[in-house]
Amino acid sequence: MRRLALLGCAISLLFIYTAALQTARAAEKEKPAVAKAEKPQSDANKKDKTEDKTKATKGEKATAKKPVVVKLTLGGDFPEGPAAPGLFGELKPTLAATIQRIDAAAEDKDVSAVWLKIEDLSIGRGKIHELRGAVARLRKAKKPVYAELTTADTGAYLLAASCDRIVMPPSGMLIVPGVRMEVIFYKGLLDKLGLQFDALKMGKYKGAVEPLTRKEMSKPLRESFEALANDNYEEIIALIAADRRLKDYQVKTHLDRGLFTPADARKAGLIDDVLYPDQLQESLKKRLKAKEIKVVTNYKKKKIDTDFSGFSGMMKLVELMLGGKPSEKAGKKPIIALVYAVGPITEGKSRSGLFDSSSLGSDTLIAALRKAADNPRVKAIVLRIDSPGGSATASDLIWRETVRIRQPIIASMGDVAGSGGYYIAMGAKKIFAAPCTLTGSIGVIGGKLVTRGLYDKLGLNTEVISRGANSGSLSSNQPFTPEERKVWLAMLEETYRQFVGKAAEGRNMTYSKLEELAQGRVYTGRTAKKLGLIDQLGTLEDAIAAAKNAAGLKPGAEVDLLVLPESKSFFERLLDDPSASTDLESLLPDIVETLRRTKLLRQLLSERILLWMPYEVRVK
Repeated sequence: MRRLALLGCAISLLFIYTAALQTARAAEKEKPAVAKAEKPQSDANKKDKTEDKTKATKGEKATAKKPVVVKLTLGGDFPEGPAAPGLFGELKPTLAATIQRIDAAAEDKDVSAVWLKIEDLSIGRGKIHELRGAVARLRKAKKPVYAELTTADTGAYLLAASCDRIVMPPSGMLIVPGVRMEVIFYKGLLDKLGLQFDALKMGKYKGAVEPLTRKEMSKPLRESFEALANDNYEEIIALIAADRRLKDYQVKTHLDRGLFTPADARKAGLIDDVLYPDQLQESLKKRLKAKEIKVVTNYKKKKIDTDFSGFSGMMKLVELMLGGKPSEKAGKKPIIALVYAVGPITEGKSRSGLFDSSSLGSDTLIAALRKAADNPRVKAIVLRIDSPGGSATASDLIWRETVRIRQPIIASMGDVAGSGGYYIAMGAKKIFAAPCTLTGSIGVIGGKLVTRGLYDKLGLNTEVISRGANSGSLSSNQPFTPEERKVWLAMLEETYRQFVGKAAEGRNMTYSKLEELAQGRVYTGRTAKKLGLIDQLGTLEDAIAAAKNAAGLKPGAEVDLLVLPESKSFFERLLDDPSASTDLESLLPDIVETLRRTKLLRQLLSERILLWMPYEVRVK
């Protein structure tokens, strides 16, 4: 019945989209023809042979082939995981798809250079590290890489700094103000509303509940944040100094200033040229010693068939809405399974609405791990984690599945893999992280929101009939009694003991040694490496190489990549979040981010014991 309902909705929407597309195509026909050199090409290698050679007339030689420059626009948040299908292609360019395009350009002999237009990046340091790694592979392949910036913050600049040259227009702006961390505390607001969060926690650095229970940072939380700020600051200085061939003290001086015009940035050695885009193109011609170049803007993008006219078109649209194609390729090559673990961890199935943030359901991830493990061609598994944690029970169930699997598992951490996110990595043979990945946070929190004060303000009265000494432990009408608190703390202590014990076993440490590093403290990847909480600093590409090695495959061995869990169809995502609107997300990013944080708060209130790291550090 559900599928029939989806079919009915699809048919209803068909006529609207068909009319709109036909109108768009009619308007497109009226536009003047675009010069061949500006036509978007899906594959530079194939198109050059037919479009860039002019047939010689009698007595004339064919013109030389134009050097191909791939131009990629990088902006937005680059979600982790498989591509989420929309009606007319991917809803957003994913991190993996973007890196695949960059790597394809590195290997394509017909590509002479790459032009990266870096816009408003909204990503963490882990993703920046992945993109920098892809740029490094381009440069290793002897492909010049030019970065175009307009108004750039620290994150965009760190990516641009990894390129050969950085160019800005005269009207641009470079904003590199160092590191600043801000924490909003809600205790005063809750007091005014008559609300109280009665918190429980294990680990003195476990500060997830402090914004709800305090008006300022505790000493341990401030100590933790000071260390994170220092690590991020030192990493920024080291990267800029190495990329731009500057001294550390020079970079510190520039960060203290923070704001630069393009002309000042060039004088400071932070960028190379002040040029408009057309002048940048001329600069590329000189670099490539060519009179003309061909700029390809949609390199390696899949062509989207938007002809939905007629009955066959209607069925095509319905198929797009109801499901996609399986990601596994037929063949005999060994497979490395890439399993994504993205979002707050919950029990049950994952949710991936178009508007709300995605959640990582234990049932969904376990099913994906089992699918990989049961495939005889899968020789190793890479578990890509970008999660602040969540449900303690769900995290433990996922961990159990990782230790049961016979194939070697390599964990790769993205922007964040804290608390429950670290828990699910503990069963891996080896753990990779970026230098500024946020990880650790080995601790437990719990509690409940007490609403009695608000009810009193509103004139509401609650009458209670109960049986059992601790029957009110889950009630929002009163704080925990001393006996209830004792019972719940014992439960949290047992969860914490299991967490520390399994982490100690996975890292080959004694319980006491690991417990010293736990206490809910958050670390950057490079500090975690020094402390032995992870094995190696590196990218997802490095983790895949390690998986091949763990499987006994040679470094140059050809393998297929099986990406799991498979992405949901457009309608499945729509039903996961009926109020979905990707357009709204792009228009109102601050509101969307607030709603996502509210979702995490809802999880905190609905699940009594959590392995959750509350921090989200963005470098701007």
